[in-house]
Amino acid sequence: MRFSVLDIETQKTFDEIGRNKIYELKVSVVGFYDSASDAYFTYEENEISRLEESLRQTDLIIGFNIKSFDLAVLQPYLGLSVETLPVLDLLEEIRQVRGHRVTLQSVAVATLKEAKSGSGRDAVRLYREGRMDELKKYCLDDVRITKNIFQYGRDYSRVYFKSERDFQVHEIPVTWGHNLERFSKKPADFPSTLF
Repeated sequence: MRFSVLDIETQKTFDEIGRNKIYELKVSVVGFYDSASDAYFTYEENEISRLEESLRQTDLIIGFNIKSFDLAVLQPYLGLSVETLPVLDLLEEIRQVRGHRVTLQSVAVATLKEAKSGSGRDAVRLYREGRMDELKKYCLDDVRITKNIFQYGRDYSRVYFKSERDFQVHEIPVTWGHNLERFSKKPADFPSTLF
């Protein structure tokens, strides 16, 4: 199965636009991993049409909070509905087991023994300062961490998170490695209509 991992960074923050019009955050950069080539790519805002072709070719798109954040911000740039994309949202899967949200940082530290290299606010600042190379590196770091968490869960049927409440590490059983086909659709299933 050909899978991809996607993460976006934005030009604005929720403090500026509120939470009701998430698409107004606007994309600064998209980080993307493609398992077919085992390669990482970045796309700036004006390059997203190239990303769309990759989205159509993959069997599964993986992300962390991808359904309610990344794809919602990305939707206005695409000529297809994000609702048609085959998506595995790691946060959604973890929340179903734990009953609450966790952060990518808390899962990365507990599962991979590795911290994120920054925050979303750092990414907005880098964009505004025109430091695109640093922004792309940060975004691809999150893509790599997300990919490694996905693969760990696939291989071991569990991941971990460090609680901010009790500072303990907790195990999370996951099932995404048992039947990835339940998340995927064939590229031919993608309509080419606007959302």
